[in-house]
Amino acid sequence: MSGRYMPFSSGAVLGRENLAKLEALRNPHAVKIVEKYVELCRPAKVSVITDDPEDIAYVRQLALDTGEERALRMEGHTVHYDGYHDQARDREHTAVLLPPGQRLSRGINTVDRGAGLREVHELLDGAMEGRELLVRFFCLGPTGSRFSIGALQLTDSSYVAHSEDLLYRRGYEHFKKLEGSGFFAFIHSAGELDERNCSKNIEKRRIYIDVIDRKVYSVNNQYAGNSLGLKKLALRLAIYGANNEDWLAEHMLIMGVRPEGKGRVTYFTGAYPSACGKTSTVMIPGQTIVGDDIAYIRMDEEGNARAVNIESGIFGIIRDVNPVDDPLIHTALTTPRELIFSNVLVADDVPYWLGMGRDDTPERGVNHSGGWWEGKRDERGEAIPLAHPNARYTMRISELENADPRLNDPEGVVIRGIFYGGRDSDTNVPICEALSWEHGVYMGATIESETTTATLGETGIRTSNPMAIMDFMVVPLGRYVANHIRFGRRLRNRPRVFAVNYFLRRQGRYTNEKVDKKVWVLWAEGRIHGEYDAIKTPIGHLPMHEDLRAIFMRVFRRHYSEEEYDLQFALRLDRLLEKIDRMVEIYRDEPGMPGEFWEVLKQQKADIEAVRAETGKAMLPPSFWV
Repeated sequence: MSGRYMPFSSGAVLGRENLAKLEALRNPHAVKIVEKYVELCRPAKVSVITDDPEDIAYVRQLALDTGEERALRMEGHTVHYDGYHDQARDREHTAVLLPPGQRLSRGINTVDRGAGLREVHELLDGAMEGRELLVRFFCLGPTGSRFSIGALQLTDSSYVAHSEDLLYRRGYEHFKKLEGSGFFAFIHSAGELDERNCSKNIEKRRIYIDVIDRKVYSVNNQYAGNSLGLKKLALRLAIYGANNEDWLAEHMLIMGVRPEGKGRVTYFTGAYPSACGKTSTVMIPGQTIVGDDIAYIRMDEEGNARAVNIESGIFGIIRDVNPVDDPLIHTALTTPRELIFSNVLVADDVPYWLGMGRDDTPERGVNHSGGWWEGKRDERGEAIPLAHPNARYTMRISELENADPRLNDPEGVVIRGIFYGGRDSDTNVPICEALSWEHGVYMGATIESETTTATLGETGIRTSNPMAIMDFMVVPLGRYVANHIRFGRRLRNRPRVFAVNYFLRRQGRYTNEKVDKKVWVLWAEGRIHGEYDAIKTPIGHLPMHEDLRAIFMRVFRRHYSEEEYDLQFALRLDRLLEKIDRMVEIYRDEPGMPGEFWEVLKQQKADIEAVRAETGKAMLPPSFWV
């Protein structure tokens, strides 16, 4: 095979052992990809990494040897720093490569496919000179599962390769079972590095997604949201496939809800835009986590929706993780295990981050800006905090005390409920259940995330983010929504759908406690099992006060008054009509929006307008509909 598939001059760079590892795959398509980018990127050395523990250990040690990571005092802990201007997803330079004649929806960045491929290949030309190319194989999803997709990663960053060992399942043996090109491929180079081993040419940072060829190209960056192809970049490829094959690839948590004393577990997925409560929901005490970010959902032979977490780790925001609000994560971050911190402050080989619940944080140390001291300012004169607000931790889910025992089940878990969460200060109730599957899809498609100004209680700008997926969308939105409707109609046992909002305010103060989301989640679980009645309203089924009162007392030993209930679950009719008008404005020019979406919208608007005219009131308590 080496003579047939590896006729390039870099055979000496690969070496006999690496050639043998590639030959064992019996996959010419994968080999040709390796061949092409070894020749283009011209690394000084190539290492093919299998599932062998010695190979995996080599990658971890390489990250330390190259300086991309540094060991910390706690056993197994390391720290990595991205460049000062490479600290988040680069939306401006992340684009879908679009063939001529195609169009996508609002807000989706695109580049002509031919021009984009030429540009990114020019940037990759010689990008790895003097460095080592790591050839990695992963499995997106549990090994041996019909859900799973193979992933080939080429990178010259040992930090990227090490991170993927924590976040994904090993896939070299999985590749031996593949036929042809049935996998995703990711080509990444950090590009030229500065004296801190950070990507230097940030102005030439590019992240291009080629859904036609199932490849992602990423160059001149290290921040994991841009460089780890298997994460949100792979999600984009999966969304394209799902919407052509009648399944769902979603930006969703997967959790097991376990009501105390009931002896059962009910699995939910949930989509929440950033800062809308996704992580705090999946980490509710007493419940279990299957995944916190990405779900593949397919129909099984019994007509159920089954989901798997394609990842096996967490790339989480560390800000505000403290022993009071996030005890499980905090315990994991402060005890020995294999774990990567990124862009935190380090002093005396101990990591520190914003909101960690300590008053004795150091006044000096090293962070994403280099040497740091309290009062340090950047080139714009802005104060540099002790850690970046988007600082992260990377670890395996199995290291968490609340990891679900079915985390790696190749059959996935049966999904009985779906949460759609937004951030809204003045319109939506804390939880309501959809009237139908189509209404549930409408709930997901009309998610809004609201920012707030520095002035307490003053509302900011609402951003539409359907299904919390817009940052990763690669198909027309109408087609995506229609696929959701079709998928649900094929199911014999459709999940119930719930809209949640943890951020309702009155006079600048939240109307509920941070922990109250546990009550809303337990009510939804009970509804699925027929334990609670509900009040039918134009926006969906609302909880009854006596049921919530009983759950509050059982869970928190706290009285939940009727006054609290009426404040939280009153329908704010004028605000709801304003939201409907915003949705009309957003979607009226969106081609291909399914008729079912408009039917739900028109019915809801008519029902709310009718009761508004009947009562002359802008706000009505749930008892109006009893």
